[in-house]
Parts: sequence; C-alpha cells; structure tokens
Amino acid sequence: MKIQRVVVTGLLGIGVGLLSAALPAMAQGAKPPAQITIKNMRSAPLTTFEIATGGDQPRLVGKIAKPLAPGQSVAVKLNKPAGCSYFVLAKFGDDVESDAEDMNLCKDKIIRLTE
Repeated sequence: MKIQRVVVTGLLGIGVGLLSAALPAMAQGAKPPAQITIKNMRSAPLTTFEIATGGDQPRLVGKIAKPLAPGQSVAVKLNKPAGCSYFVLAKFGDDVESDAEDMNLCKDKIIRLTE
C-alpha cells in the first residue's frame, strides 16, 4: 500500500526527500492549505485517516469523520495548520496500515491511497 502525493500539475513519488520538498516551499513562503483531498483508490474501505504535526509534541490537525469507501474522495479540513511538514496515518478495513512522515501539504494537496 502506498500513499501517493499528487499536485495539480502531476504525481510526485514517495521517495521525494523532505529536504528537497521543504526548502523550496519555505523559500517561497508557502502556507499550508485549509483542506486537502483524500482519494481511496484501494479495494478496501479507509477506516482511519489522520494528519498530525511532527516534532516532540504532535498535534492532530485533520482526520476523516467516517470510513471512506473504495473509489471515493473526501475533503479533510485542517484545524490550525502550521508549517508544511506533517505525519499522515492511514488504516484500512483489510488491516493494512500505512504512514508517511514529513509529507509536504503545502505542495501535496491531494493524497491518493493506492495498493
């Protein structure tokens, strides 16, 4: 299972390093979005999806309110986002779990969850 990062102009690979993603965003004074879009492209329902700040005292800034069926999308509002780098956790009905550290939500406003 992969969490793919998608921007308006194309698909970014998971292997993009935090340094290469975060530095240009900081240099341009990027701001986190008010919401992001989650697309469940897996065959299992998405049961848990959480976005949290990083660091020693992480804070939950967004989550899905109810399970997301396969093939469906949902907008997740971010509660007081700060900075661009976030931790993302996804859990599915088939007991698959995936996480991504240092996801740049200033750049990646659509997250596709795939097999």
